[in-house]
Amino acid sequence: MNKRELKKSVNYICSELFAEGVAASLYSQSANRDNTNALLASVINIQNDFVRRISHPEPGMKAKVFYNQLIKDFNNTVSEVIDQIAHLQ
Repeated sequence: MNKRELKKSVNYICSELFAEGVAASLYSQSANRDNTNALLASVINIQNDFVRRISHPEPGMKAKVFYNQLIKDFNNTVSEVIDQIAHLQ
């Protein structure tokens, strides 16, 4: 996967997480507005952080190792956000 495709994937997944967070807050009767806003802000920050990391790999690290670690970190972060969205409901 090249950088452009990786950025597109990150942007797509983050936009879906954002939409899911908005939907969960609208349809949940017990959702706290502050928690929801913090969750949506964190999704935006995650998107910005990972796109920035894709654009500027760490010097001295092999590219394959760097991007494999980046994908692993992104998947773990997305799993945490999904759990947070599930607890909003």
